[in-house]
Amino acid sequence: PEARPRRGGAGRAGRAVPAERSGAERSQRGRAMGAEAGGPRDTAPGQQLRALFYALPPGESSFPTVEEVPDYVDKSIPFFITFIGLEFAVSWIQKHKLPGRINDGISSLSLGILSRLPDVLFRSIDLISYIYVWNNYRLFELPWDSPWTWYLTLLGVDFAYYCFHRISHEVNILWAAHQVHHSSEDYNLFTALRQSVLQKYTSWMFNLPMALCIPPSVFAVHLQFNLLYQFWIHTEVITKLGPLEWILNTPSHHRVHHGRNPYCIDKNYGGTLIIWDRIFGTFEAEDAKVVYGLTHPVNSFDPIMLQLRPLAHIWNTFWDTPGFCNKLSVIFKGPGWGPGKPRLGLPEEIPVITGREVPFNPPVPAYLNCYALVHFAIIVDLYTDLLASISMLSQGTVLLRIGFIILSLASFGLLMENKSKAGILEIIRCLVFIGVYKLGYFGSQFSFLGYAYEV
Repeated sequence: PEARPRRGGAGRAGRAVPAERSGAERSQRGRAMGAEAGGPRDTAPGQQLRALFYALPPGESSFPTVEEVPDYVDKSIPFFITFIGLEFAVSWIQKHKLPGRINDGISSLSLGILSRLPDVLFRSIDLISYIYVWNNYRLFELPWDSPWTWYLTLLGVDFAYYCFHRISHEVNILWAAHQVHHSSEDYNLFTALRQSVLQKYTSWMFNLPMALCIPPSVFAVHLQFNLLYQFWIHTEVITKLGPLEWILNTPSHHRVHHGRNPYCIDKNYGGTLIIWDRIFGTFEAEDAKVVYGLTHPVNSFDPIMLQLRPLAHIWNTFWDTPGFCNKLSVIFKGPGWGPGKPRLGLPEEIPVITGREVPFNPPVPAYLNCYALVHFAIIVDLYTDLLASISMLSQGTVLLRIGFIILSLASFGLLMENKSKAGILEIIRCLVFIGVYKLGYFGSQFSFLGYAYEV
């Protein structure tokens, strides 16, 4: 639904100019400005690059309607790939080693693609719920083209993220979704793309208070900027950033958040800003070498398993725990909770870091790594082509492509674990690919890949 300002009636909240009338005027002016666009605005490469660092000022990133807000996230895919390559080069120059592994990198990218697939079919639940509250319950209307509104939204979105992020670590059912992002035992730009499919279906409610006064178009911009900013801080090649460490969330601060060292647990929840952690006592500076991943590693590269196994664990624990109140505690208290323990569990039960921890890395022949890498590149091309041509495809074709992408990502995960049944699933996947490709349901943005696809 389009976010339209209300009309008529007297002003609210004691304003001299009625919110409805001023909103209508702004909306009318906005429609005039965007009449030729009729959809999302285009962004120049320089703007898209600056969006990754939250460096687009209000004058370049304010829009009258949600429909005109660019899809900054999907348009950032080429920059994601470029920065990942740059990180590999810098890491090799600095340390003479790569910042990650093929299996973990494919797993992270698979989870990133998987998390974005629902948005191919449906509008973001964050925006749907936000626009509903804005259209029906807003108290007053801040101007969409005011820099003050822009900066207020920056603070509001980031504070809402801090609250949600903290609760996601302290409530078991929310942690079951969020832990996907922490499941990697590497820390690199691939890890930034490792996202949960389920997390967005609980995070939306934390943004709703802003819908009482902040236009959806402004919120939609900052929702994306807050997410994009967190991409570049997932790296070890950047050490400290001087005075910026006091205000911004930096790679050093976020490395602590991803650590499983006892001093790292439940620290540094900020998205763009670190000030919330400093205010509410959850800040911790980077000290001893950080060991990444979960305190109890999942040991899998299968994106479907990584998404669903924590929920299965909660389900089994729920039925195995005696007493109704204890069962509720399994869901709503911390992941370390148990009968007789405090809400967040006992700190002394966190496994001690010895420095000899070995990441999950099952032996896989080199040719199988190459095979998985090549086929994964094809799936990335199919995914980007799906995003580019979504408006021209039938619903059945879209569902077919999504189903095949999910099947492929699951197959690659099993290949990376060298599971015995991986070969059978991969043969089935390739036969399906040949059939639907020859029938014309798959395509590529690059014509020269047509022959390569058939091979």
